[in-house]
Amino acid sequence: MKACAGVGALTLDLDDTLWPMRPTIERAEATLQSWLVQHAPNTAARLCDRDWARAVRAGVQRDHPDRHHDLSFLRREAIRVALQACGDDPALADPAFEVFYAERQRVELYPDVLPALERLASRWRLVAVTNGNADVERVGLGRWFVAQVSAREAGVAKPHPRIYHQAAHAAGVAPQDVLHVGDDPLLDVVAARRAGLQTAWVNRHGLDWTFALQAPAPRGDLARALHTQGVQPQGHEAPHLQVPDLQALCERLLAS
Repeated sequence: MKACAGVGALTLDLDDTLWPMRPTIERAEATLQSWLVQHAPNTAARLCDRDWARAVRAGVQRDHPDRHHDLSFLRREAIRVALQACGDDPALADPAFEVFYAERQRVELYPDVLPALERLASRWRLVAVTNGNADVERVGLGRWFVAQVSAREAGVAKPHPRIYHQAAHAAGVAPQDVLHVGDDPLLDVVAARRAGLQTAWVNRHGLDWTFALQAPAPRGDLARALHTQGVQPQGHEAPHLQVPDLQALCERLLAS
């Protein structure tokens, strides 16, 4: 792996880089379900059928192909469609989404994150970059970041190069002077490299790089997006740095 050179700012992915995403979403969905039991019991009961719930989400994505990057819109619209289909008040979609969204901001950081952010932010400008709808201010990390670029705000999601370039602009440096840090081999390494950024892969699970590129995952839409953008995963397109956590990233960067 090639060493980083001339790093002027860092962009950081959020979900599964600063905190584990799955338990966060599961808690938020459980909190939403409890709220629906009280305020929209028909919908709550129907959503227990996971196949039906998946069909609702798929229908919303199919009906709004131009909003695939906006997870908040897709979530709110899926709630509205479910409410209407079950005979509950579709106007409840907004407060229901806010219940989900508030809980979605309650994350459990990996133990290395806070001390690492403190060290990194003392040296570089940090910009959060995410396809999700976590908010670094509401999560409680805003003091370390100068900006956040989300897929919703950018109008495109990773792997589109525009979101990385907007993040570089927010950091005030050229793309080639940005080190993008994240867990996803495709979105945070291959696509970011193709966008002209340097990359650091946070490999918390000790995966082999080639295996990680090919590991089975729910990535059908991602694979299509990569193909559309001309980003074909290649085993040789390795990250400039590979680290097990953010503390190790600090040691590598601050020692150079």
